[in-house]
Amino acid sequence: MRAAPFGSWYWLGLGLGLLLAIECGVVSAKRFLRCELARKLLDQHGFERSLLSNWICLLEHESDLDTGRITTNANGSRNYGLFQINGRFCQEGRRGGICNAKCEDFLDENLRESVTCAKRIQTSDGFRHWAGWQRYCRNAQNLPNLKVICGI
Repeated sequence: MRAAPFGSWYWLGLGLGLLLAIECGVVSAKRFLRCELARKLLDQHGFERSLLSNWICLLEHESDLDTGRITTNANGSRNYGLFQINGRFCQEGRRGGICNAKCEDFLDENLRESVTCAKRIQTSDGFRHWAGWQRYCRNAQNLPNLKVICGI
């Protein structure tokens, strides 16, 4: 007799996962396209046009433009969302950290919380806070020309 492709543990796990998502509120992650995100940051979140290429380059190398990205660092800390904001700036499950935010809020396609925190980090530490920017975007020749590519 052949075993069923999905055992009872699968269905139990799926049910518990759905219940947890309902209880905690579902986070809606999104992977943006370059020009779509550039326009959103400029028009809806007030990013400076002069720094927009730096932000897009940073986001492409840090999160691949994916709001749902979570990475674990060598020291065990985690980075969250589109801006890959480190866990010291937020707290899991409730508001806290330097930005007084829930880490899970950085995973949502609604960028309000993550934008507020990222701008705060950039204002105090500059782009050098992000390793992806230092490695790939520090040289202005490597920045995307959003005027040509996106008409911005």
